[in-house]
Amino acid sequence: MKSNKNKYHGTLRSWLCLLPSLVVIGLIVVFPIVYTAYISLTNMNVYHWFDFTIIGLGNYTKALTVFDGGFLQALLLTVLWTAINMLLQLVIAFVTASLLNIQKLRLRRLYKTVLMFPWAMPGYVSILLWKNGMFNSQFGLLNQWLDRLGLAPVQWLAGDVLAFVACLVVNLWLALPFMIMIMDGAMQSVDRSYYESALLDGAGWFRRSISLTIPAIRPIIAPAVIITVFTTFKQFDVIYLLTQQVGAKTGANIHTVLTYAYENAFVTSNYGYSSAISICIFVLLIVFTMVTNIKKGGRRHAENF
Repeated sequence: MKSNKNKYHGTLRSWLCLLPSLVVIGLIVVFPIVYTAYISLTNMNVYHWFDFTIIGLGNYTKALTVFDGGFLQALLLTVLWTAINMLLQLVIAFVTASLLNIQKLRLRRLYKTVLMFPWAMPGYVSILLWKNGMFNSQFGLLNQWLDRLGLAPVQWLAGDVLAFVACLVVNLWLALPFMIMIMDGAMQSVDRSYYESALLDGAGWFRRSISLTIPAIRPIIAPAVIITVFTTFKQFDVIYLLTQQVGAKTGANIHTVLTYAYENAFVTSNYGYSSAISICIFVLLIVFTMVTNIKKGGRRHAENF
């Protein structure tokens, strides 16, 4: 009886110690989510700021069933954006890390230091440097090169396709150093004797990469890949600062789900609809997290057997 009483008091003491943290988490995490979910069921906008009413699932219906409403198009573009970015990041980072791990490579540390510069710079600064220094239609470096070649200047950020490619290049510039660093560290952990045996068997670089390097580094780089997928999917600053910044729009009409939600909330002031979009994004990320954890759990279970 006494042991049960002591256990109860110990549990109560633990919860009392956790209470301040739980209150803070509730205020800065749980409450905004719940309030956003509530606003998503209303018609709150600039015309109904104080007298908004509950309209049920009308905002969700508009977002998920009307293709030309904007959200589904933004979602498809976000999926395309994430897939292309991840494919290019993995391929370029793998090739670069492989080159950095060539035996007797001179100035290896210098190359690694230089490759870290884009990642070390503040993203906001890098994006605006690209926008004004490279893609500017009058003074940008790219158009200066075209002018020297006798070619007409290009409006790099005015058309949807060119703007998408430009955003892709800038995002790769910002994200590649992290992936290169992870892959470089993973490759250094692979026992060199495996490569020596493969060379004796006559395996070339491609065969060694497919049969040896990739299987060996997959468990190490998997968390980094998952983190990068999340980061790329909810990318905001690159596309917004390059094409959608208020007062500096370039004419391109490309939106990810986050820039679309931002525009509806803070440009058109349609807070109810924007809140519904935010909840949809939140649910998508939760589902992706659950699927990822289930796959990881299944893989570990298979390895144990």
